[in-house]
Amino acid sequence: LSLIAVFIPLLLMGGIVGRLFREFAVTVAVAVAVSAFVSLTLTPMLSARFLHHDTARHGLVYRVIEGFFNGLLAFYRVTLDVALRHRFITLMAFFATAALTVALYIVIPKGFFPEQDNGIIYAISEAAQDVSFAEMEQRQLALGRIISDDPDVCCWGSVIGAGQAGQSGNTGRFFITLKPFGERKASAQQVVRRIADKAQSVVGARIYLQASQDVRVGARITRTAYEYTLQDADVGELYTLAPKVLAKLRSLPQLRDVATDQQMNGPTAMVTVDRDAAARFGILPAVIDQTLYDAFGQQQITQYFTQLNTYHLIMEVPQAQRGDLTTLNKLFVKSASGQPVPLSTFVKIDTSKVAPLSIAHQGQFPAVTITFNLAPGVALGDAVNAVQKAVAELGVPLSLRGSFQGTAQAFQSSLASQPYLIAAALITVYIILGMLYESYILPLTILSTLPSAGVGALLMLMWAGYDLSVIALIGVILLIGIVKKNGIMMVDFAITAERNENLTPLEAIRQACLMRFRPILMTTMAALLTGLPLMLSHGAGSELRRPLGYAMVGGLALSQVLTLYTTPVVYLYLERLQHWLAPRRRVHVPHLAEKMGAIAGD
Repeated sequence: LSLIAVFIPLLLMGGIVGRLFREFAVTVAVAVAVSAFVSLTLTPMLSARFLHHDTARHGLVYRVIEGFFNGLLAFYRVTLDVALRHRFITLMAFFATAALTVALYIVIPKGFFPEQDNGIIYAISEAAQDVSFAEMEQRQLALGRIISDDPDVCCWGSVIGAGQAGQSGNTGRFFITLKPFGERKASAQQVVRRIADKAQSVVGARIYLQASQDVRVGARITRTAYEYTLQDADVGELYTLAPKVLAKLRSLPQLRDVATDQQMNGPTAMVTVDRDAAARFGILPAVIDQTLYDAFGQQQITQYFTQLNTYHLIMEVPQAQRGDLTTLNKLFVKSASGQPVPLSTFVKIDTSKVAPLSIAHQGQFPAVTITFNLAPGVALGDAVNAVQKAVAELGVPLSLRGSFQGTAQAFQSSLASQPYLIAAALITVYIILGMLYESYILPLTILSTLPSAGVGALLMLMWAGYDLSVIALIGVILLIGIVKKNGIMMVDFAITAERNENLTPLEAIRQACLMRFRPILMTTMAALLTGLPLMLSHGAGSELRRPLGYAMVGGLALSQVLTLYTTPVVYLYLERLQHWLAPRRRVHVPHLAEKMGAIAGD
């Protein structure tokens, strides 16, 4: 029940992180419930059928294993007596562990999800805003040749041109598939850096690459992984300040590949019609529009069908003239009398101005999104803090609103809810244990096993180079449910021994520790060994599972050592506190039974 109670707060979480936790919580809770049912029904029946008293002589392997366990137990008996004699020092060690847990939680880098290598890379190419389609095609092919030459690339595809999910004419996309893990030597991140370095040789083009992730928040297609969006009701102020914020973020060492979707320098030919001059020829503005569209709009005028193929007939000026402004002077418009009139007779062309290639909006307000990748070894939490500090140093007006979007926004939400999530799990477990033991004090003894697990998990993550991501947090929550069973086995046995065998609290907890040493060791090792495959896993998407394994193994290993000594000391101090708060509750049941029996006999 207390293990299932750990996951009750997870079931009530909202947002994308809540959905991820909910699947995990439901799976574990149902598995634990089924396991409890089997343990209370099937296991006793199987024990009655198969267990028997063995009086035969055991083999060498059995004697070696038993000798090893007996040696461990003897060592534990000696060290436990030392810890019980120096209770205050042991108690201070417990408080130090609790303080270290808080300190490590503050210090450890925070992240959202580990970067994965599933063999797929996405890339966005970008050229100058005045590039033509033909030039963009040549530069896209040059980038494609660099991608093809990489020894770890299996195949790739690309697309260029405007009109696809906000893509403008000077951008393109690549979809890159890497070779299987057994056939390549580099990771996806190494391939990304390798291609990015070689792509710098392509003049007039830049490529932004990012490895595909199984979990990506937000549907916006961006040049790099993380988004920071600027919004302002004043478009002029927005487009003036956004480049300053971009330059500031590019100077941060925590960020890489900083890019923006602001494209304000598209070349423009403003065609101004002299309506009076056109009217003298009997030419309407709609006729002028249609003439320009026929020349440059790639209008489909008919379609031919054969037995094998279909052909689209497109009307346009010759390809060589499409990029030449003098073509406008070669166009003629039919007048009312039927005579062709040069377009230049009543049209003025101005090419001195520029216009945006695209205007992005978010929440009905104009927006500029700055995207970035993380520098090697930098956690997302450190990058978020650096961005917020840099924008604050610029002193931008309050009308300019900056906010993280997509994955970075989900990270901020999960980071804010982490302390409340852990606290809710602890409170839920405390309530359940308090109901089962009918005590306010005894659940604290059981929960005292958790700080050592937290220290072990955080130290293991830091040693392995992982940040405290959502996956690692799942491991910490799971540890709350697993580790406290050490305290439950000790405390429950000590309460029974104290009441039924007329033992003092010191004698009861010492006997409980020695009697339950082997079950505690066996169950902890069984749980620890289940985390080893996660910690040592390799292959596609294994980066998403490793933090869970490291957190489980580190937390279980350290808690196994510390709780064997700190839990009995905490039990004795809290037992003394409980006796001081409610002395009448400490009545030994065997003494009471003996008195009642004597009275009945008299």
